[in-house]
Amino acid sequence: MTRKTELESLFLRKKPVKLIVSLNAEKKKYVTVVAKEIDCTYSHVVKLLDLLKKLGIVNYEKEGRVKFVSLTEEGKEIAKIFESLLKRFSKLETQIEKPQEKQTENKK
Repeated sequence: MTRKTELESLFLRKKPVKLIVSLNAEKKKYVTVVAKEIDCTYSHVVKLLDLLKKLGIVNYEKEGRVKFVSLTEEGKEIAKIFESLLKRFSKLETQIEKPQEKQTENKK
């Protein structure tokens, strides 16, 4: 698999996007909290986070026995882009729904 294909398969899936957006909401979080927020298993989140760490998108911080995860500056920029895209998709969805509602009303 080429690097481009690997990145596309990572960032064009629902869970990695939700993970990055979730981390953008606060400065740092426990991995278990993130897993619950995005409705994903702990082990899958750890696997995704390890890959994102290698790409320079997240950082781990250890405070005592507790390990936190947060976005790097690059990660924050990517999260903003994803949030913007998700908002656009929501707008498109409502635009698609409105014509369907009008068609239903016209049939009555």
